[in-house]
Amino acid sequence: MRAHLRLSLSSASLPSSAPVSIYSSNAFRTSFSRAPRPSGTPVIYVQRRGISQRFIMRMREAEIQWQQQAREIKEGTRQSFLSMLEERGLVKNYVGYDIFLSLLRVLLNHDYFEYFFLAHMMLNHLTLSLLDGKKADVEIHNARNNRDAIDKIFTERRIGLYAGVDPTAPSLHVGHLLPFMILAWAYVHGMPAVFLLGGATSSIGDPTDRLTAREQMRGVTRKQNMVNMHMQLKKLGVSIERYGAKYGYEREWVWRRAVENNSVWHTKLPFVQVLKLMGHSTRIGPMLGRDSVKHRMEKGDGISYAEFSYPLMQAWDFWHLYIHDVLVQVGGADQEGNILFGTEAINKMVAEGHLERTETPTKRAFNQHVLENKSLPAELCKPSGITTPLLTTSTGEKFGKSAGNAIWLDKDMTSVFDLYQFFVRLPDNDVEKYLKMFTFMPLPKISEIMAEHSKDTSKRVAQHALALDFVDFIHGSEEAIKAQEQHRALFTRTAPSQEVPQGSRMSETHPLKISASPHVVLPRSLVIGQFFHKILWSAGLVKSKAEAFRLIVNNGASVGSKSDGTGNMDNSVSYTPIRTWSADATEKFILEDSLLILRVGKWKVKVVKIISDEEFDTQGLDAPGWNETETMHDRLEDEKLMTEKRRIGRHTVRPPKALSDSQDGKS
Repeated sequence: MRAHLRLSLSSASLPSSAPVSIYSSNAFRTSFSRAPRPSGTPVIYVQRRGISQRFIMRMREAEIQWQQQAREIKEGTRQSFLSMLEERGLVKNYVGYDIFLSLLRVLLNHDYFEYFFLAHMMLNHLTLSLLDGKKADVEIHNARNNRDAIDKIFTERRIGLYAGVDPTAPSLHVGHLLPFMILAWAYVHGMPAVFLLGGATSSIGDPTDRLTAREQMRGVTRKQNMVNMHMQLKKLGVSIERYGAKYGYEREWVWRRAVENNSVWHTKLPFVQVLKLMGHSTRIGPMLGRDSVKHRMEKGDGISYAEFSYPLMQAWDFWHLYIHDVLVQVGGADQEGNILFGTEAINKMVAEGHLERTETPTKRAFNQHVLENKSLPAELCKPSGITTPLLTTSTGEKFGKSAGNAIWLDKDMTSVFDLYQFFVRLPDNDVEKYLKMFTFMPLPKISEIMAEHSKDTSKRVAQHALALDFVDFIHGSEEAIKAQEQHRALFTRTAPSQEVPQGSRMSETHPLKISASPHVVLPRSLVIGQFFHKILWSAGLVKSKAEAFRLIVNNGASVGSKSDGTGNMDNSVSYTPIRTWSADATEKFILEDSLLILRVGKWKVKVVKIISDEEFDTQGLDAPGWNETETMHDRLEDEKLMTEKRRIGRHTVRPPKALSDSQDGKS
């Protein structure tokens, strides 16, 4: 038996105070791809996917289990999620709701008694604090309130969290991982985790902590970075699940994670709508008063309007996820200002009634029907933020691409051995902190490791335990054991503490085969005017051209393209299944005449950089098919084969739209 929901946006029975639930099994898969509706026009929605009674029952059971955990936390028999994060040193600060906005909310609701009560309490507290000479008391009091409010949200609701990263580099680095570690802990505790890729925001650049504007990246470079990071984030989600199982966190059906790209909604919604909805809820004064803006104006080269608008774009990302019940944004300590800007903008938009006009009634009805959650208290629906400490060297220097000391998670940029060595070289006063922050090890086990380490610090027991566990987390146990064995083979005695390596390099002891790397360089003659099954073979994705052809016929290979498959990829990561197209179709998917993105199956991705034949030969490179001479007979055989297989799965194979349009124009 299946229950179907059909409701109007103007239905009086819908709840009005809470963001929509993301419990639906396909919420991440479909909902984030649609921009929120900017108007309040009543629209009838019909849920396409039926909700089974069994699914409803399981959701109720999950909610009952969550409430049972909440009771145990309140009774003191279970540690709260936020307390666990604090114990591991993952929390730097809390970003939440300001009392001034509380005054605005109650005033708009015409609750004058509560308004004057809050105003009286605020003024009394402020006056007493100033009279006592406690300048920071107001801030400390507000921070404590934010902490308690976030703790209450985590305890009483299974809300979502998200952290974002802009693809300004080809890879994630160790410094990126602290916010993602909070997402990892949230995921294994049953809270939805969203990894946000800033495909749109990366084209602007975050001005935080910079005195000069970022150099504008070429479009092809940004897309290459975006593809690399998108795959890294997907693999990171799988690694979290595998690594969590190592420490007893077995996957439950209610666990949810997603990789999203903000280009999806930024490119679909006109910026005028963002200004109309969120622009009216923000003020220029606070934006001009931010330290990052003042420093650029006073000490730097000024700030462009595009960079000045970056916090607005990030706030819109938060809003877009907030209406899907992702209430907490996680970021590094340098992102506190941007997160605060987003929480304030969202609170103002909610106070002005925008939430009711943007929620999808089907999912709100799902929230009401399944969870019977008709009137959530306002304090459980507030957008909030958590910042993590910045990862720094022993001299206080920030890790990152700009500082030139990033430790990359891509094996092509920092080998597994070098990653292992980075943690082995950590000074003794940092290793316990890193064990708590970067691993799932239970704290008692960390204490045991540190006790063993203190017996003879020259053996670096704690550093090796950290290095082995972290490499296991990122690259898998097999790679971790190989790195450990290589270290033992190279160092016959304990290596002294060394300075953190500046920059990254490939390990000369680990030559990478073409199949092991997601990056490959091919000459133009092996790509332009070639059939896709040959390119897949030359790129090292398959062992033979015959295998590549079978993959294409069985829909097992894809090429990076626009989401509608009409040509080369835009600012979002999307793929089109490769068909038995003619050799002329290949060129339509090449980005800026130098980049082609291929995928086989779900995880094997190749980012193909295309260079001239002369340059390829000068560099001494090689690839399957490079030294072979293609005869006219070979070409005719390929064309005959492709023509015979123009029907796949009872459907006629058509050329890409961009190609067919150009052919029509020629005719």
